[in-house]
Amino acid sequence: MATTPAPPTAPPKPTWDPRRPDQALPWVRPTIRIRLTLLYGGMFLIAGILLLSIIYLLAAQAINEGSELALKVTGVNVQLTSPTCPGLNEAVNNDQLNASLKACMSAQRQQALDDLLTRSLFALTGLSIIAFAFGYAMAGRVLSPLGRITRTARRVVGSDLARRIELDGPDDELKELADTFDEMLERLERAFTAQQRFVANASHELRTPLAINRTLLEVQLSDPAAPVELQQLGRTLLATNERSEQLVEGLLLLARSDNQLVERKPVDLAEVATRAVDQTRGEAESKGVEIRGERAPAVVQGNGVLLERIALNLVQNAVRYNVKEGGWVEVTTAVEHGQAVLLVSNTGPVVPAYEIDNIFEPFRRLRTERTGSDKGVGLGLSIARSVARAHGGRIIAEPREGGGLVMRVTLPV
Repeated sequence: MATTPAPPTAPPKPTWDPRRPDQALPWVRPTIRIRLTLLYGGMFLIAGILLLSIIYLLAAQAINEGSELALKVTGVNVQLTSPTCPGLNEAVNNDQLNASLKACMSAQRQQALDDLLTRSLFALTGLSIIAFAFGYAMAGRVLSPLGRITRTARRVVGSDLARRIELDGPDDELKELADTFDEMLERLERAFTAQQRFVANASHELRTPLAINRTLLEVQLSDPAAPVELQQLGRTLLATNERSEQLVEGLLLLARSDNQLVERKPVDLAEVATRAVDQTRGEAESKGVEIRGERAPAVVQGNGVLLERIALNLVQNAVRYNVKEGGWVEVTTAVEHGQAVLLVSNTGPVVPAYEIDNIFEPFRRLRTERTGSDKGVGLGLSIARSVARAHGGRIIAEPREGGGLVMRVTLPV
């Protein structure tokens, strides 16, 4: 009796994450300013310690050489008293009196050295604090052009390349860096302007013929006297024309979504996902795929049309690349760790882990690069990734145990 082969299992998930790990304490990042501050302050501290040691040794030598006992008691019945040298009161002869005088002067000399060392350490501590503060301020002043360059680079987006640093000051390395950055921005501005002009021209030149072809085919198909063969050919050409229109729209949207957004509005991912589910529900019912999932409110700042395109592309792919019987698609939204999350998971064929990166490339599908498929034009996930990047987020695909994918879109709130 033949045994039924076990269903294929999903390959193990990759353990290497190419993304940069998040720092536990970002405020202790070893910036150049902190390193220069430690360098300046450390050099001053070392110089201060050396100077203090030299002063201490010289002072000790001077006190030792100049504090020899300059007098000696030789008389009879000499009595000396001192509040700082109690041993003088207990001396019964001259030898004990001389020894007490020497011990007293030695104790006073050591006390003077200890007092000098203590006050010098307090002075060194205060000067070290002042030196570190001064070094921090000077490092900030020296590195201020770098901060200006960084702020300008962060403000530069695809549609705002007109900003320039225009750094003033001496003709040093930092000014050379700023001027080089300005020249790069100028070249980028020209390139983006040419790209936008090309997209606008392509939008007109490609859409117009396709719209004319569609109109002519629809007029021909509306003629009841047309032969059956001609009607069948017209429907085939109309489907091909519609596919070409989808391809053009996808390419234009992909070109526009590569740039970051300037105008943003509050958009609820739950509402966007619900609209995408409603638009795909008819196709899902025809394929016997169940759409489920709870969608909690998750408001982000962005473009509602582009975000809806992300959700629609993901849900359509989840429905189309599914199993033939008993398939399901789960669409959920939530806010996790300060980020809005759109999660689309589905049943489907087993996806190898090494194929994950390929599905985000334009015109690429699992184990094929052909676009001759009724499932789309091969731009859905590429558009979704570009739109997510334009909103400052990212999209991650992971193989699901038992087959299918888990698509996770995270956007900043």
